[in-house]
Amino acid sequence: MKNSPSSLQTDIRQTGGSFSLLGFAPLPLLFLVGLGVGYLIWGLTPSTNTIISGPQAAAPAEQPTAAPQPIQRFDVPDDGDPALGPADAAITLIVFSDFECPYCRKWQLQVWPLLQKEYGDQIRLVYRDFPLYGLHANAAPAAEAANCAGDQGQYWEFHDKLFTTDSTYSLKLYGQFAEELKLNLDEFNNCLSTGKYADEVQADFDWATNLGVQSTPTFFMNGIPIVGAQSFETFKSLIDQELAGELPQ
Repeated sequence: MKNSPSSLQTDIRQTGGSFSLLGFAPLPLLFLVGLGVGYLIWGLTPSTNTIISGPQAAAPAEQPTAAPQPIQRFDVPDDGDPALGPADAAITLIVFSDFECPYCRKWQLQVWPLLQKEYGDQIRLVYRDFPLYGLHANAAPAAEAANCAGDQGQYWEFHDKLFTTDSTYSLKLYGQFAEELKLNLDEFNNCLSTGKYADEVQADFDWATNLGVQSTPTFFMNGIPIVGAQSFETFKSLIDQELAGELPQ
């Protein structure tokens, strides 16, 4: 069953490490993990749902496990955002992410490569921006810089540099990455200085906030929401069920 943003319930369940806006900004909705997807994941692979270690700020408290409820899917467009994998892949995984979120980094570096290796052309990853304004001051500028690199066909290369660097994000660092990727620096710098992608990044954030997203990373696997940096085993369990046609549409 697919639902529009307005059908989300006012509840939240944390099923993995995540950074949250709770306590930082008044948002209209709290986010329910797929009306029972959290239960589904816990019931299938209870040993995999540990909180990923690392710095954490204002993460929501873990809630008691609710009774099983039907899985619901949400209509989440890719919005033309950067994607890896074929457009007709059986699995589309849309992630709302923040470049300064340590859980996003861990998932991107540790889980995504395993999913790529396991599923190949069966899986597609779409990256949508959800910078935690007020908590991560450099997340939005980093997202804009990655999109500017994308203008020259180097989005994912820039994206990977952002997630692997130990340096503090800054205009100087973005320029360094642009040089390493042999981008046209005048074009790149002009893109940044004019804020070409500021509205695009904000629009991703606003759309997700309206849906009820409040923490990073938040995923939608063929419309089924998954909150937090879940393990490879957790994603594999859900994806295998989807490919086998075992999950309700």
